Amino acid sequence: MRVFARTSRVTDSRYRKVPSARLSRLASFGQMAGGVAGGMLAEGVRRLASGERPRLSDLLLTPGNAMRVTDQLSRLRGAAMKLGQMISMDAGDILPGELTAILAQLRDTAHFMPAAQLNQVLAGEWGADWRRQFAHFEARPIAAASIGQVHRAVLPDGQVLAVKVQYPGVARSIDADVDNVASLLRLSGMLPDRLAIEPLLSEAKRQLHEEADYVREAEQMRRYRTMLAGDPFFVVPSPVDALSRKQILAMEFAPGEPIETLQVAPQAVRDRTMTALLGLVLRELFAFGYMQTDPNFANYRWQSDTGRIVLLDFGAARAVPSKTVEAYRRLMRAGLADDRDAVLSALIEVGFISTATLQRHRRTIDDMVDLTLGRVGRPGAFDFSDRSFVGPLLRQSETIIADRGAWHVPPANTLFVQRKISGMALLAIRMQARAPLRDMVSDVLAAGCEQAPREDAEACYKSDA
Repeated sequence: MRVFARTSRVTDSRYRKVPSARLSRLASFGQMAGGVAGGMLAEGVRRLASGERPRLSDLLLTPGNAMRVTDQLSRLRGAAMKLGQMISMDAGDILPGELTAILAQLRDTAHFMPAAQLNQVLAGEWGADWRRQFAHFEARPIAAASIGQVHRAVLPDGQVLAVKVQYPGVARSIDADVDNVASLLRLSGMLPDRLAIEPLLSEAKRQLHEEADYVREAEQMRRYRTMLAGDPFFVVPSPVDALSRKQILAMEFAPGEPIETLQVAPQAVRDRTMTALLGLVLRELFAFGYMQTDPNFANYRWQSDTGRIVLLDFGAARAVPSKTVEAYRRLMRAGLADDRDAVLSALIEVGFISTATLQRHRRTIDDMVDLTLGRVGRPGAFDFSDRSFVGPLLRQSETIIADRGAWHVPPANTLFVQRKISGMALLAIRMQARAPLRDMVSDVLAAGCEQAPREDAEACYKSDA
């Protein structure tokens, strides 16, 4: 039996113990805040010496500070790193490219648990003789993320598994991590004092606790296997219940390459794959009423030999309230009808903007809606590589962003749905894909599946599409 192969010779700098005690994690946040403050001071002195009068935001959002935050969050892992990943995904075209690239490292890499800490977790869940259950257990993770790391293992009968092992202390540190990140944002001055983010923080904590429950995630995997049974585009691994625990999720190993490898595939392949992924988002929202809301690119693997997509990580899967679905449906229908007033009404209903913001910036918002409808509403394939309309949109939004009194926090359910939509759009941009968005939205709305009971939605969608 081969267990923990190559462990003794591994000196990879990515092996760092996860700080699991409350005080050690708090100290890490203090170190991060101190490093950022020091970076701001040094940058301020440099700019003043060159005759500049820098703004606070200019001092805060520097590559040096982004690197400090990225390094500390990747060491902390858990909810702190997860929130950093969310920021890096949602930044899109807002942050400078160099900052986005640094923060993007949070989506791609995390430190590994040292072998002793890994063994402690496995022994705690499976017992001291856990090695007897395997013919082989690979010590080096094949993937590492914010909540846990994944190992390849082989059972005595030859079945190959992927075993996700949760970092110790992650679940019990969620509430404190979220509060600490929120405090850092407040102290940085990035958030106005009047902005009520408490409901969002409460919902973020709830979802992160759900993501840390691997028993629940196994249930979500089975749900998606049922909803996507027979689908020619998607592969959902099956969980292995006999080996799964609250902090360990064992599943069949589904081979695949990082989704980013699609970038070198022919245009037709990229278009077909991204059309399938964007179509899945529409089905989740309007047919299933259930959505996996974490669009981290690591959750998708591409099988170049079959052309199928492996779907991973269902911890963030959740029901979408019917009220949110209906609001998005009205927004989509208003967009298809090119009805600006109906779009504005739907944007308020969904929660993207407030009535007060619309009143303060009506002309600017009108122009932004017109620009978006004129670009996205064109017939034919939407070219995600064409970013010519983004610059004008960002310039128009500057006056709204500068008016901190107009800042508005959308409802948590809207943010989670939009996070998935934005993440898939970001992936489509990365792939420089083209997709018939207008036709796809029109078809899913016309299918009539929204009237079917949730449990019958998939069959309805297939029969009417």
